Amino acid sequence: MKVGIGLPPHDPISLIEWAQRAEEGPFTTIGALDRLVYFSPDPLITLATLAGATSRIRLQTEVLLAPLRNTALLAKEVATLDRMSGGRFVLGLGVGNYRGPLYDDYHVAGVDLHTRGRRLDEQVAEMRRIWSGEAFDADTASIGPQPTEAGGPEILFGGFHPRALARVARWGAGFLAAGPPNYMGHLIKEVLGYWREAGRSGAPRIVAHCYVALGNEDVIKDARTTLVDYYRYLDDAPRIAEYMVTTPQLLRTVIAQYEQLGVDEVMCYCWGRDVNQVERISSAL
Repeated sequence: MKVGIGLPPHDPISLIEWAQRAEEGPFTTIGALDRLVYFSPDPLITLATLAGATSRIRLQTEVLLAPLRNTALLAKEVATLDRMSGGRFVLGLGVGNYRGPLYDDYHVAGVDLHTRGRRLDEQVAEMRRIWSGEAFDADTASIGPQPTEAGGPEILFGGFHPRALARVARWGAGFLAAGPPNYMGHLIKEVLGYWREAGRSGAPRIVAHCYVALGNEDVIKDARTTLVDYYRYLDDAPRIAEYMVTTPQLLRTVIAQYEQLGVDEVMCYCWGRDVNQVERISSAL
């Protein structure tokens, strides 16, 4: 089982140390979240910076809200990061949801919330066309640089709605399963079903998210506070914090449960600021 580290949405400067410590350990990937109306840093700029501070570990958005962005510019940014990281970038995509009037990313970006799924499908098709090196249109030349691989970086999709799950089979290489094992099992089965219906060979890569805080009570309290704040637009935000893994034994148990579901990699998301969690998670593994 591969294990990665999800970066906390705090001070961007500290994330360099998080990434470097993760690379020194057994971890395969570092992941960055995406919110517009929040204090978290931009994931593409963050991962571009971390690409220069590391040499081995993969860099993954989880998930990038592509509909908020201009498609041609996003294609260029992704290809640039992919090339400059030596092909280590993995593009995790999603559409997000309505977070209420105070936290509405789509309102701030001036994009229609209700057409975000259709827009994402169109964006993936357009980005792949751009990455192929085709001219943008009859009057405009192609957009570079070319990505490391001809078809662009690996694309994973997150989501819970059937249309989002079907999108994995239509466009992607894998599924970002953001939830506890007892909830994600049936969604993973649905993804595999869509994959077979689409006639795709092999199997999608499944990446699960696990909320983790290992340390003393202050570390755990800090992590829970941030997690609840992140989901404060939900009525049951405190309940989400109950899924947080706070002991090494429980972490091993949860990873084993994901493995039984066919998960290929587990991302341990650290919501607290204590960077020493990286070594604690490594020791727990």
